[in-house]
Amino acid sequence: MDIGELSRVAHAMTAKGRGILAADESSGTIKKRFDAIGVVSTEDSRRDYRELLFRSAEGMKHISGVILYDETIRQKAKDGTPLVHLIEAAGAIPGIKVDEGAKPLAFCPGETVTEGLDGLRDRLIEYHGLGARFAKWRAVIDIAPGIPTYTSIVTNAHALARYAALCQEQNIVPIVEPEVLMDGDHDIDACARVTEWTLKEVFQALSHQRVTLEGMVLKPNMVISGAKCPKQASVDEVVARTVEILKRCVPAAVPGIAFLSGGQSDIDATTHLNAMNAKFDLPWPLTFSYGRALQAAPQKAWSGKPENVPAAQTAFTHRAKMNGLAATGTWKSDLEKAA
Repeated sequence: MDIGELSRVAHAMTAKGRGILAADESSGTIKKRFDAIGVVSTEDSRRDYRELLFRSAEGMKHISGVILYDETIRQKAKDGTPLVHLIEAAGAIPGIKVDEGAKPLAFCPGETVTEGLDGLRDRLIEYHGLGARFAKWRAVIDIAPGIPTYTSIVTNAHALARYAALCQEQNIVPIVEPEVLMDGDHDIDACARVTEWTLKEVFQALSHQRVTLEGMVLKPNMVISGAKCPKQASVDEVVARTVEILKRCVPAAVPGIAFLSGGQSDIDATTHLNAMNAKFDLPWPLTFSYGRALQAAPQKAWSGKPENVPAAQTAFTHRAKMNGLAATGTWKSDLEKAA
């Protein structure tokens, strides 16, 4: 393990004013996104869409890394250039999703555990050869009556830590993503309790697996109300509660924190990130690792039509720029209205 290189990559992934594009949708997930815009999901259409993002010269200026799916890391652009090379040429770092999804957790109704540890070492060796310098593994923690259970949180934390150790062994920076879902009608207090509990268990598990904190990136949820909660927390409350939990749980040695959007609207995800950076001086940079919050607008603008590529790239550039500003605490809502 080259901790110096791991630390360098982790810091580059969370560099000031830049964030991570999560373009790692599975074939099933991207089909749903394409269905919504009337596009048939094929290997070529998926390639064309992702290529237009990676060739968005202005948009990619605000992107530090791109999380890819297994299919995408192997694909070539129409002109034969590997997509990984397009990402590198844009000054970003290629990464790869390595988990195999959340599956039902035995004897824990309504809860899941993320699978994919079997054979992971060999897959990481191959992905490193294909150009990946970081990886992602998502654990899912739901809030509902009677859940989460201790079993669910500890099992997912253990899997995240084992994944992270295997990544570092192969000189790949692990993005550790424990996501407390915003589905449901729970209030922000419930989200805060579960998020704190989850993060404490995750960092305990990372310690047990001998993961070097200086060579990882944390990708947590923000502390927010459930989507169905009658009383939605204000921006100030989301920001204060999120920062409070991070300060309690995340060691200063971690190079950076890249939030997931978790189903928030484009503007909400940007607003919350900006407010945290504008109001607090923290031991780690706070940036974004967004999927839908960066891609919903360009997908709609593109709609599978080649003539719409420039419009889609403009939409992507705008959202990437807005979140880049939010990562420095300099975003203003007037910039959205102007656009």
